[in-house]
Amino acid sequence: MNIEFKEKAYAKVNFNLEVLPKREDGFHPIKSIFQTIDLFDQLIVTVDEKLSDGTCVVECDSIKLPEKNTISLAYEAFCHLSEKNVPGIRVKLIKGIPAGGGLGGGSSDAAALIRILQQICSVELSDTQLDYIAGKTGSDVFFFMHCDNEGRGCALVSGRGEIVKKIEPRNDLFLLLIFPEVSSSTKEAYEMVDQRFLEANTDGKDVKIDYPLFEDLDSIYRMDPKKWNFNNTFTPVLCSKYTVVNSSIEALKNRGADFTDLSGSGSTVFGVYKIKQNAEVAETLIAESFSCKLVRLM
Repeated sequence: MNIEFKEKAYAKVNFNLEVLPKREDGFHPIKSIFQTIDLFDQLIVTVDEKLSDGTCVVECDSIKLPEKNTISLAYEAFCHLSEKNVPGIRVKLIKGIPAGGGLGGGSSDAAALIRILQQICSVELSDTQLDYIAGKTGSDVFFFMHCDNEGRGCALVSGRGEIVKKIEPRNDLFLLLIFPEVSSSTKEAYEMVDQRFLEANTDGKDVKIDYPLFEDLDSIYRMDPKKWNFNNTFTPVLCSKYTVVNSSIEALKNRGADFTDLSGSGSTVFGVYKIKQNAEVAETLIAESFSCKLVRLM
C-alpha cells in the first residue's frame, strides 16, 4: 500500500534586497529580510513501492519543470546524506505561487520536500545537513530550511543567502500582490544588475541606491511601513525594461499602500497595508487592471 504525505510550501517576500557585485565564486552577496506569506504551493508525496530506491518522479500539471528541478535536486542531496536507502517517491506539485515571480516558490518546494523526507525516513537533520542540501539546491533554500516545522518564518539573510538569522515576524500587516504579465527569471534579472554595475564602472554614471545599514534592518522593519526606507536592487532595472512593473508599483501607491516594492528579482510587486479594509478596497480597484491577490504576513 502506497503512503501519501502532504505539505504546504509557503511563498516569501523580501523587505530590502541589496545585491552586491558578484564574488569570485559566481554568487552575489545580498542583504535582506525574508518573510513567508499566506500563499503556497502544495506537495503531495507518495512512497511508491514500484519505484527503485533513490528515484524521485515529479509531476506538475500547470507548468513544465526541467528534468533537474529544485525538488529533484533536494531529493538527490538528501539521498547523499542518508545512511540508509531512501525509498522511491512520486511528487505531485500543485502550484499556487506564480513561477518567475520572485516569491521563492521553487526554493520553498525543496524545503517542503525535505520536511516530508525526514518524516518518511524517521530522521531529523542537523542545521549543517540542511545547509548542505540548500547549497546543492539554491540560494533561497537556506532561508526556507530554517523556517519552522510548518515552513513559516522571518529572518535577516546575508552572504549568498546562507547566513540566516531568525527574527520575530510581524503578522499585523497585509500585502496586496500584483502579478504583472511578465516573467523575470532570476538569471535574467542578475544579468541586468551585472550590466548596471559594469556601466557604472566604465562610464562614470552613478547608479548608487541608498540602502539602510544591515544592522538597522530589523529596527526599521518594526516601524510604521510609511517610514520604511527599504530598497531593492532589482526594482530600477526591471522597471526600466518592463513598463508594467513600474505601472504596478504606481497603482499600489495611488491606492493607498503604505510601502511598495518588487519582491526578490521580480516580477511580483507588493503593497503593504496596515489596515485590512484599505487593502481590500485597493484590491477591488486594482483588480480591474491587474491580476492581484491579498495575503497576510505570517
